[in-house]
Amino acid sequence: MIPKKYELIVFAFFMSLFMTMLMSFVITFINVGLIDGFFHRWFQAFWRAYIIAFPAILFVAPLVRKLVKKLVSSS
Repeated sequence: MIPKKYELIVFAFFMSLFMTMLMSFVITFINVGLIDGFFHRWFQAFWRAYIIAFPAILFVAPLVRKLVKKLVSSS
């Protein structure tokens, strides 16, 4: 089991992985359709997005949590 102190890193890893996989797939499909070489194009888009998304989530997630705590009632 992964220690609790690594929760943000694990969260960022999986959130960025799933979101970039989904979004890069959808956007690649919208832009080029299901053509020969689609999965190669999709994977290129995915890894490029992932290297941006992972550190971005590490930075943004704590800010979003603070914002949500301010906006959501504790009752």
